[in-house]
Amino acid sequence: MPETTTPGNATPETVLAGLPVVVIGAGPVGLAAAAHLVERSLVPLVLEEGPDVGASVRAWGHTRLFSPWEYNIDTAARRLLEAAGWASPDPQDLPTGAELTERYLEPLSATEALTGRIRTGTRVVAVSRSGLDKTRTAGREQTPFLVRIRRADGTVEDQLARAVIDASGTWCTPNPLGRAGLEAPGEAVARAAGYITDPLPDVTGRERQRFAGRHVLVVGAGHSAANTLLDLASLAEDAPGTRISWAIRSADVAKVYGGEDRDELAARGTLGTRLRRLVDSGAIAVHPSFTITGLTTRSGHVEVHARIPSRDQVLTVDLVVPATGFRPDLGPLSELRLDLDPAVEAPRQLGPLIDPEFHSCGSVEPHGERVLAHPEPGFYIVGMKSYGRAPTFLMATGYEQVRSIAAALSGDRAAADDVQLDLPETGVCSTDLGGSCDAPADSSEPADACCSAPQPVTLLTVPPVGQSALLPASQSTCC
Repeated sequence: MPETTTPGNATPETVLAGLPVVVIGAGPVGLAAAAHLVERSLVPLVLEEGPDVGASVRAWGHTRLFSPWEYNIDTAARRLLEAAGWASPDPQDLPTGAELTERYLEPLSATEALTGRIRTGTRVVAVSRSGLDKTRTAGREQTPFLVRIRRADGTVEDQLARAVIDASGTWCTPNPLGRAGLEAPGEAVARAAGYITDPLPDVTGRERQRFAGRHVLVVGAGHSAANTLLDLASLAEDAPGTRISWAIRSADVAKVYGGEDRDELAARGTLGTRLRRLVDSGAIAVHPSFTITGLTTRSGHVEVHARIPSRDQVLTVDLVVPATGFRPDLGPLSELRLDLDPAVEAPRQLGPLIDPEFHSCGSVEPHGERVLAHPEPGFYIVGMKSYGRAPTFLMATGYEQVRSIAAALSGDRAAADDVQLDLPETGVCSTDLGGSCDAPADSSEPADACCSAPQPVTLLTVPPVGQSALLPASQSTCC
């Protein structure tokens, strides 16, 4: 098992200074972190589990973000790109996940500053301190991090680092369908049998035949659920027999529609309006106060058992789409000293700022290195994963996080503390099950509809993927 080594007579300070800052994840926030580190004369090493940069984003490439390009491009990344002759997209256009990858992430990874500093096909399985477990305190701050990685061919390697920035997102760890935060009995069997899909399937594209003419149950009350419901409604227009059911845990579906025409991001507001009209027309059958208690797999269909206020109910469907939000995978970090909010599993100081019961995507206070710090010096969780189970993340927030952290790691305390963030107010990001804040590339909404807006779209958020601020990707891609 090879390990990065340093001369035996080197001081701890010299050892750390000669090591890279490991960034976990080559999505939008991870690559932004690398760009800011380079500008601060620090050496990044980006480790990406997928075969390419933006692996999670690619999996939901059919989906269009509700946030325009102006909120999706990091400042340091822009400077690297423009120095290489890159032409910026129209700041008001709404990119799809595929466009975000092709027009931004791929060119960024190919810049002279970052090329050679990104390893794909590399899964981080654990992070610790070299020679120290979680219980050891003496000399901890001067001891390099040990990042254990597994390559696609199964080989394992230990990489030393001066600091670690975890931007791996949450897309690979979706919330279960069952109650009390637990997987429902029979859920694993139904998933293995193909009756439970990925969180944001390509309903009108590559997976069209899977959904056409089927009875589909969408579970969840966030933007990912809304995206899939709108896609299914579009499919049902020319695929006879396609039926749409929608299950939510709350009693009132109206709050899911969000800000509608009051939303400062027009595309996101349009999402709620279009969804409300489909429900009102009867095209989507809503099942409120629906708590799943089990799933039974039958030949050709799955029975979804649920508890509703007055009785038990069984809903027989062909497919289930789990749009129930995501949670962070903290397993690889078990040997680090973390301080997490007990409810949302975000850094403790950040938790109250992002509680979805009180905050939307645009109302979160600017925050940087001090808020994201843990008792483990030099370790940070950023991007979608920094929000834990909260569904209110936007990419621009992650960009400011990593700018502040890079400044702190370079010793520029003043710049690290000067956190600023200008986000559009929304009020539509709070959901009962979680979800995310961004949305399929095409919309069937007529141009003269009362809810029409420039480039009407459906929404997704930036899992998480990693998704993320945006993030969903297929689990086969990143898990």
